[in-house]
Amino acid sequence: MLYLYGVLAACLLGLGFVLQQHAAREAPLKDMLSFRLLLDLMKVPLWLAGIGCMVVGQIFSVLALSQGDLSRVEPLLATNLLFAMVLARWLSGERLGWSGWAGVLLLSGGVAAFIVAGSPHSGPAHTGTLRHWIVFGSVLAVALILVLTARHVRLVEEPPLLAAAAGVLYGLQDALTRVSSEIAADHGLGKLLVSWEPYVIVALAVTGLMLVQSAFEAGPLRMSLPALTAAEPLAGIACGIGFLGDRISVTPAALTGELLGLAAVVTGVFLLGRHPAMPTGSHRDPEESTTGSD
Repeated sequence: MLYLYGVLAACLLGLGFVLQQHAAREAPLKDMLSFRLLLDLMKVPLWLAGIGCMVVGQIFSVLALSQGDLSRVEPLLATNLLFAMVLARWLSGERLGWSGWAGVLLLSGGVAAFIVAGSPHSGPAHTGTLRHWIVFGSVLAVALILVLTARHVRLVEEPPLLAAAAGVLYGLQDALTRVSSEIAADHGLGKLLVSWEPYVIVALAVTGLMLVQSAFEAGPLRMSLPALTAAEPLAGIACGIGFLGDRISVTPAALTGELLGLAAVVTGVFLLGRHPAMPTGSHRDPEESTTGSD
């Protein structure tokens, strides 16, 4: 069931991202990196449909995370780009071509290679509190650095940085989702409601959503979705190993397979993201702006 939930989550997330980008690209640039952007987009039916897909996808990802290790679920969620490709191809009418098929094979093959080589599994217990907060703070710092960097580059360069920041936050959100599910399972809903994790999850989700929509608004989907899709599993795996006690095989052969699998996933993500079938239309030309809107 873990793999079924993971694939269903990836499918719905991919479809949701495409619908959201088609709506967000028409939003005014003055709302970029502002929570007003979300309020404006709530009035757009197409965006709401995309959010609906994403919410249901997140529910399936929670179900997957409740049944398996973060290091095993995250690579599955990275396949959302495959499903985004299907809808984008239907919208654009572009054929898949050799680069598209290469991206499909690299992404799906890389996920399979990482899972087989790494054999991810839960460790005996979570790591110590100090290590937990060091990893937690480091992940937040990476996201903040990406956002600050995005604010000082040309508009055309902002989408991948903002999307990567959102992906990092989503990876951390996935880790805390697993922690929350374990609290609820072990101690009940009452204990979960007085814990800090679910409230941080909500804050990360809203902030990540604002960053994603800003990235979608600033440029075509091919500029943002690859960075988002690559950053989330990498951050999630780092959190899983960093403070959730996940373990992966570390023999030389296993490490080689894991690195090759991750490299294939990242390469496949960027090949698919730059494929002509990915939507490029926008009401603005990003090249017209030479600096980020400060």
